[in-house]
Amino acid sequence: MFNFGSKTYIMGILNVTPDSFSDGGDFTEIDSAVNRAIKMKQEGADIIDIGAESTRPGSIEVDEETEIKRLIPVISEISKSGDLLISVDTYKAKVAELALDNGAKIINDVWGLQRDKDMARVAAERNCPVIVMHNQIEAIYKKDIMESIKDFFHETMDIAFKAGIKRENLIIDPGLGFGKTSEHNIEIMGRLSELKELNFPILLGASRKSMLGKILDLPPKERVEGTIATTVIGIMQGVDIVRVHDVKENLRASMVADAIYRRKV
Repeated sequence: MFNFGSKTYIMGILNVTPDSFSDGGDFTEIDSAVNRAIKMKQEGADIIDIGAESTRPGSIEVDEETEIKRLIPVISEISKSGDLLISVDTYKAKVAELALDNGAKIINDVWGLQRDKDMARVAAERNCPVIVMHNQIEAIYKKDIMESIKDFFHETMDIAFKAGIKRENLIIDPGLGFGKTSEHNIEIMGRLSELKELNFPILLGASRKSMLGKILDLPPKERVEGTIATTVIGIMQGVDIVRVHDVKENLRASMVADAIYRRKV
């Protein structure tokens, strides 16, 4: 499915939610969601990441049935195209299982297998790639932030391996914006390469995030250039996947960065 190290993979974001921070309400209808997925594929997305519950700061959790009602018809319809690699953005095991039944191929768990203890079982049984993201409720760290993130991942890997998830199916995400201040996010961006010592592929989700708004003093949909900067910085530090709203622009930047930083000597 992936040949990590050969290129940067582009994950296009598709939120079928009314309240996501950047595109909430834009793609809540099935037709608009399908058209958006197709457009991102045409622009060069390798993966379409579909989520039905906003996890922005201050968002209200939705129940399992609401998430399923929003998500599954969209995944089912998009999967009919046959050539779209779909990731499901959920931390609920039942939702992930139904999404996989309806055409998703990857699980993207924003709680790193540590919220719903049944998620690891689902990922192991389906033998699918699973993205595990660092997360915590409050932006308070009693030790160095990168050490804290690595400790979290060690706990996640313990859960994963005990459940039978294969090492090659795990992808880590430092979780910019989740239990972190803008200052934390900026520090993490400057130290991403430290995660390479864990020897897992790394996903970076910096697209339109609040740290860019703080730096640029611009609203989410005007943070394209800022996002591109994070994509290039990430590639320079060994990131393998970038999760973005603006596929075409970030793909072009990643192609240039890949040509420079992934060249074979």
